[in-house]
Formats: sequence, structure tokens, C-alpha cells
Amino acid sequence: MTYEVVIIGGGAAGLSAALMLTRARRSVLVVDGAEPRNKPAAHMHNYLSRDGLSPLELLKHGRAEVEGYGGEVVNDTVLGVARTDEGFAVELAGRTVHGKRLLFATGMVDEVPQNLRDRWGRDVFGCPYCHGYEVRDQKLVVLGDEMKVALVRQWSEDVTHVESVDGVEVEDDRLVAVISGSRRVPADALVYFAPVKPRDELLLALGAETGETIAGPFVRTDAKGRTSVPGVYAAGNVTDPTAIVIVAAAQGAQAAGMINMDLLGLVPSAG
Repeated sequence: MTYEVVIIGGGAAGLSAALMLTRARRSVLVVDGAEPRNKPAAHMHNYLSRDGLSPLELLKHGRAEVEGYGGEVVNDTVLGVARTDEGFAVELAGRTVHGKRLLFATGMVDEVPQNLRDRWGRDVFGCPYCHGYEVRDQKLVVLGDEMKVALVRQWSEDVTHVESVDGVEVEDDRLVAVISGSRRVPADALVYFAPVKPRDELLLALGAETGETIAGPFVRTDAKGRTSVPGVYAAGNVTDPTAIVIVAAAQGAQAAGMINMDLLGLVPSAG
């Protein structure tokens, strides 16, 4: 089956793009692996009019909106992508679909150590803008450089800087201390700026160029989401490691507008 646009990734960026494209009466398929980066978090923040909403609720509503305009959203795994004479072939787990344009909104992965994963998104987190207010004026431990310590002090004066985290202590499903070497540091929350890895394997296989970011090399796009590969777009964390949910959604909408104009033949292809 051929769609005008196949969107790989059903998070905020992918669904925002799908909403705009379906409202433009484009045939759209969203393929979602159903593993959003913020799945462990009970709430998301800094999303105007939706502050405090569950991330999964946002996606539930977003899917319903896209489907309401005739878009298709499926949970599936993309095994490979190849260029064809008509656009692109997208190999899924159970079938192959075709798209005239592709948008990658596959996000990135927080590489959290095993000993912190159970607390991740709760009282161990990486973004003080997203979760700092909820632990304001509490005992905070920061693993990171001095600049990050200074940032976290906006939310609490009780901040301890550590060079390593070897474990945590939990009582009644609540963080009470961080173990750093021989030190036991009382803590209500741990701010851990985890390394991140973009889900960009398929983009790189298509030949997309990368550029340096604060988190290492990420796929490079222009201001409208075009990659170096003609017909291939990217939005959200797969290309921008600093994009919070509302920014990723905006990037998806930006890319959708450019894709629509591209399909009309009104803009030159990136390359």
C-alpha cells in the first residue's frame, strides 16, 4: 500500500506531524514502536494547557485526533527502509508499505544504568525543567559537572554534588539516599544527566548526514526538518537532544508543513 507520507515514530513529534498532514488531506501512516522515551514518567510538564498530563494520555488523545481525520496509526516494528522509484519502501514486521515521503520521529534513548532504572522518571530524572518543581526545596543530589549543579540550585538550596553513583537506597518506594563510593548521601531525588543515543539507525542507513550537538552526533536537519536525503525528514529527539515534548511537537508540525509543500513541488529538495 502506498501513502503520501509514512511517519516512523508515534510520539509527540510524529503525531503532531500526522495531525497537520491529515488535516491537509494527505494519506498518512504512523508506525509506532510503542516505547516512548517518557513512558516511565507519570506526568509531563511545560506543555501549555496540558501541564501535568500523563505522557501516555497525551499520545492516546493524539492518536485519536489523527485517526479522526483519516490517518492510520499502527503499532509495529520497522525492519528496514529502502529508496524506490516512487519514493521509499518501509519493511514492517508483517508487511511492506510505501511512502512518497518519510518523516522520522523515532526519538532517543536515555542510557540509564541498571541500578537506577527502577527509579527513572520518578525520583531519579535528567531534566530539572521537567521534574525540578516537584522536588523543590528538597534534598537533591546531582551527578554532573558544576554547571549542572548551578542549574539545579534554582529549585533547591540543599544540593550535593557527587562524582559517581554506585547505588541508591529506597524505603517505602521512595528514594532516601544515594551511595557514591564510600559516601551515603541523604536524598529525596537524584538528578542524573544520562547519556543519550538517538534512534537513528535507519536514517543513517539511508545516508543522512550528522552534525555535532551537546550530546554528540545527531542527524542534521534544516529549520524545516529536511535531512540531507531528499524526501526524508526528521523531527524531535532523533535530531535534537534538547527538545522537550512541546518543542518536539512543534518540530513535527514544522516538518509536516514542509512535507506538504514538497509534495506539491513548491520547494526544492534538500540534498
